Amino acid sequence: MTEHTDVVVIGGGYAGVMAANRLTQHADVTVTLINPRRTFVERVRLHQLVGGSDDAVVDYREVLGERVRLVVDTVARIDAAGRRVTLASGGTVGYDYLIYAVGSGSADPSVPGAAEFAYPIATFEEAGRLRPVLDAAPATAPVTVVGAGPAGIETAAELAEAGRTVTLVCGGVLGPYLHPRGRRSVAKRLAKLGVSVLDGPDTKVTAVTRDAVQLSDGRRLPGKVTIWTTGFGVPDLAVRSGLSTDALGRLLTDETLTSVDDVRIVAAGDSAAPSDLPLRMSCQAAMPLGARAADTVLSRIAGEQPSALNQVFAGQCISLGRRAGIFQFAHRHDVALWFHIAGRSGAMVKEFVCSGIVKHLAGEAQEPGSYRLHRVSGGAKRRQLLQVKRGEAPATAERAA
Repeated sequence: MTEHTDVVVIGGGYAGVMAANRLTQHADVTVTLINPRRTFVERVRLHQLVGGSDDAVVDYREVLGERVRLVVDTVARIDAAGRRVTLASGGTVGYDYLIYAVGSGSADPSVPGAAEFAYPIATFEEAGRLRPVLDAAPATAPVTVVGAGPAGIETAAELAEAGRTVTLVCGGVLGPYLHPRGRRSVAKRLAKLGVSVLDGPDTKVTAVTRDAVQLSDGRRLPGKVTIWTTGFGVPDLAVRSGLSTDALGRLLTDETLTSVDDVRIVAAGDSAAPSDLPLRMSCQAAMPLGARAADTVLSRIAGEQPSALNQVFAGQCISLGRRAGIFQFAHRHDVALWFHIAGRSGAMVKEFVCSGIVKHLAGEAQEPGSYRLHRVSGGAKRRQLLQVKRGEAPATAERAA
């Protein structure tokens, strides 16, 4: 590299911070990170913010490289033709390359009353709004948590361990990702904490009122506070900017994470839809995607062909209060195995993982280019799925499924 290159990263979450740090390994690359918050949010700890056991934020000085310029603002629009972004404050920032890492949040619930009376917790601001509501509610007031994915399970367990009366409404299966053995382990722990778990096909929420939740089987669950953890949405920045997206608004890319519209725009994290086959929402995917996005940009600057995505997964870890948890092991292509670590050991593994995330980001800030996990092979499964999608070799992929 001989010419100076300006790279703008939109979004200061797991993917954006990893990408920004990694780009600084070359002195002739200037990196600007644009984020609406002054602090890094540990999204994996938002249930702890709700429960009052952690503030879920880290100072950017701990995880962001010194050569990364932080701009606290929101991007209102991307002008791909002009290679610049317009800020909500009214200014503009130009770029040679752009990394789109705006993350994800709650989806607007279609259930009547949910938007008005339920509290989502997918973002720092949402979790922060719920905290004083819980503080103001009597300790004996019933709390209903809707959604039995990791966020719902963790929030229910956190509040029950603090002495709250909690009902977890699954709307289907408890912990859909989990192996049946892991699911039984989680159910046992929740029962020990006193959480009432309502699962099965008749537990879908059909309406939310100020003081109750209505289920599809006709049951009415009285509750002082309803917490909404189901649904997935992404910011509409790509749509507003005229870029190609999937049905949910994630930026469509090829397997190098490059936008299908513009070779100068690369995506990472929850807001990316490589080959219209996005990865599971998780920091486990976001950080490697951030590293891969940075490598794609650096390869293009150097005139080299970027490497294709080859993601590996280890499983899923879930907190069950402060004294227990579960680590559900999985095949590297993200299908749960029978083996898991539970109880106190599971809690220790979960805390090790959460602390390790910050350490990975800090390590890349201190030594850009040192992160390597995105280069571990995820196997042939993704290639087989792509073949099916393209109609190239369905029989081979079906045998491997």
